[in-house]
Amino acid sequence: MEYPRPRGLRQAKDRQEQLARGVAVVEHGVSVLMQLAHMMDEEFVLAADKIATMRGNLIVCGIGKAGLIGRKIAATFSSTGTRAHFLHPSEALHGDLGCIGPNDVVLVLSNSGSSQEIVDLLPHLTRRSSSIIALTSKIHSPLAIAADITLITPTCAEACHLNLAPTTSTLAMLALGDALALLVSENKAFGQDDFAELHPAGALGRRLASVDELMRSLEECRVCHQDWSIREMLVETSRPGRRTGAVMIENDDHALVGIFTDSDLTRFLGKHAQGDLDLPMHAVMTREFSAICSGAKLSEAIEILSVRKISELPVVNASDQAIGLIDITDLIGLEPSAGESDGRTWGLSDKYAPPASLRIFGSSL
Repeated sequence: MEYPRPRGLRQAKDRQEQLARGVAVVEHGVSVLMQLAHMMDEEFVLAADKIATMRGNLIVCGIGKAGLIGRKIAATFSSTGTRAHFLHPSEALHGDLGCIGPNDVVLVLSNSGSSQEIVDLLPHLTRRSSSIIALTSKIHSPLAIAADITLITPTCAEACHLNLAPTTSTLAMLALGDALALLVSENKAFGQDDFAELHPAGALGRRLASVDELMRSLEECRVCHQDWSIREMLVETSRPGRRTGAVMIENDDHALVGIFTDSDLTRFLGKHAQGDLDLPMHAVMTREFSAICSGAKLSEAIEILSVRKISELPVVNASDQAIGLIDITDLIGLEPSAGESDGRTWGLSDKYAPPASLRIFGSSL
């Protein structure tokens, strides 16, 4: 098939008309979504309950553009805590019906509710699954009649100038499917830890992971006793490989009592004679510092580093013993954007609530 060739650039007036047409398409979609919101009823809640309490999997089925929307809806369910698979109607009739079990719920998408492939499949879905949920715009269609629960979308003109290409109808399907998936997720108490488990890759998954997973272990960190001299600390904590920018200082019980950064050392050398390197660490260490509790999320560590404007964050156990350290260089790509941090600084925002995992040493705060 040959597609029409471009007719060249149009005049400015024509371009404004094209822009107006694009805006009209979006506005039409918005109006359809508003109509959909007013149409939603108890059937929506019943569908969410059915999926949330099912003992099997959710099978999502659709043909054509509805099938593409179905794939996206299945993916949303899967990523928010509900086992979901997409089943192509034609493939189902050629052997893939075997993926449907007696405890499964089938969500079928069809704008008309009478696509031949869907109609042919309905008797088999009724026989093999526990329930059928229909998502259609036709309440009296074969699909709606066969379904146990029917979710109705608006009967509306497509945004296409020919009123043929599925546009607003698929938009309504997607919105309703996503709303259903998110309600099911909420009903199942799907939380951040669950989300992190299903999204281990990329910045999003890592930010929801535990600080224990990314922190530098104690063996990789520089640690010294509070009675060591500065000279002893420099000699004993020199190590190859990744070098942390701070030394964690502990007492006889191995509890964290101070921190001494490279910047602290630079300032010390600028003010003191070389002989002062024999001063004990407890005389020069920073006693007021921040730490984070083991088990906290990386997102909390990122927030503390950003708001407190620090580069190193010790990780401590319930006895305030250091078990590792988060260095800001370990979080490249995970730091909050300007929109997330809102430019907040510690103590300047009444609305800022530090995470419960924050530990502040040597301070009355």
